[in-house]
Amino acid sequence: MREHSADVAQDFSNVDRAALLADLGRLLPATALLHEAEDLKPYECDGLSAYRQLPLAVALPETEAQVVAVIKACRTAGVPVVARGAGTGLSAGALPHPQGVVLSLAKMKRILHVDPVARVAVVQPGVRNLAISEAAAPFGLYYAPDPSSQIACTIGGNVAENSGGVHCLKYGLTVHNVLRVRAVTIDGEVVEFGNHGLDAPGYDLLALLIGSEGLLAVTTEVTVKLVPKPELAQVIMASFDDVMKAGEAVAAVIAAGIIPAGLEMMDKPATAAVEPYVKAGYDLNAEAILLCESDGTAEEVAEEIAAMRAVLEGSGATEIRVSTSEAERLRFWAGRKAAFPAAGRISADYYCMDGTIPRKRLGEMLTAITQMEKKYGLRCINVFHAGDGNLHPLILYDANIEGELERTEAFGAEILKLSVDLGGTITGEHGVGFEKINSMCDQFASDELRAFHAVKRAFDPGGLLNPEKAIPTLHRCAEFGRMHVHGGQIKFPELERL
Repeated sequence: MREHSADVAQDFSNVDRAALLADLGRLLPATALLHEAEDLKPYECDGLSAYRQLPLAVALPETEAQVVAVIKACRTAGVPVVARGAGTGLSAGALPHPQGVVLSLAKMKRILHVDPVARVAVVQPGVRNLAISEAAAPFGLYYAPDPSSQIACTIGGNVAENSGGVHCLKYGLTVHNVLRVRAVTIDGEVVEFGNHGLDAPGYDLLALLIGSEGLLAVTTEVTVKLVPKPELAQVIMASFDDVMKAGEAVAAVIAAGIIPAGLEMMDKPATAAVEPYVKAGYDLNAEAILLCESDGTAEEVAEEIAAMRAVLEGSGATEIRVSTSEAERLRFWAGRKAAFPAAGRISADYYCMDGTIPRKRLGEMLTAITQMEKKYGLRCINVFHAGDGNLHPLILYDANIEGELERTEAFGAEILKLSVDLGGTITGEHGVGFEKINSMCDQFASDELRAFHAVKRAFDPGGLLNPEKAIPTLHRCAEFGRMHVHGGQIKFPELERL
């Protein structure tokens, strides 16, 4: 099999679909192999529905042995493999390849072991993020990373994207909360990355695998760290009459040596969209609000809340409210976590961006986005993981109106380019996937991209795992922006040229 190159994409146009289905049919039960168009339709996209593509087939293994068998069969046939969790991703990272197989891990959803003494849980990749905390709750423990989609997203997908959440400022991303990953390489070899201890000898391949977006191996088992539930948690809701002041307040909190459990920012259009949907109790007159959480013992929380209140008042907060009950605290967070579905109530479609910038540039970015709204004739509501500078602008559009998707993509690309120009990066937790692959050309030079491709080749010489994602070919960068969407179907320019 020819190795893939950094210059051009692989050619998978000679796949024998009938032979492939026959091979997979011998490896899987009939109910675990989908190939009719109506059965493939639910897998045509992930949470970024602007990009859609039917695969050749969908495999739904229930065991690691079946995963190994499917991957070996696809490797022998030279067929691309796109691993998929719950499909909640927002970067088209699970977008099928038109000549490939979607390998869904949704049926591998067993919690294998919870060890309250070692404070770890061993789970299969299809286990929902929130289900881990539910299983650990009787022991006074929980799993800290909490993406907004945690009621549905799976730990396998979290590993692929290095997911975060509203509490990642204090407790870290997925990479900081996973001790070990068991995965299958494209050769069908089962490999363990990391171990149950805090460190492992040799290169840190665990950190390399986490966030690799399914390009290096397919996860079959994950060991996660569990942390004790805090004795108390409270949230400050601080109102500001100017978004620049709110952005500066975020930097001021961190500069004061305070690391809140969560520090989130929402602008006025965002709170206006969310409040009727969740009734969180947000200040609808504020131009922006901050949600600042403290957790720990009652004494620690009281001290930190007082310190944050002083910083926020000194930064120009016009109103400060502190949650007085656990129910009110959860309502404050429910509003923030419901920002995406709330956007779906006020717009036919929305496009969620995921850049990261230095905290002190938040106000500058919001001001720029306001100007971009006028430039592109589209509305945008903004929610930020403000503590670590991870912004999630939600561009509102209607795909049924000719030209709006193209303007939306241009709007999003400009936000990501500005993120890089401000000293940040094009993604914080959603990954690059298919969505941001052109923007990688803004951030990285050709030598860096060649290095990324070298890592990919070390794991996957044939380029079969999730091709056309995350790392652009040099040819794509040379023809930046030559990605087309026709009738909801993806066209791969590199494949057409070959």
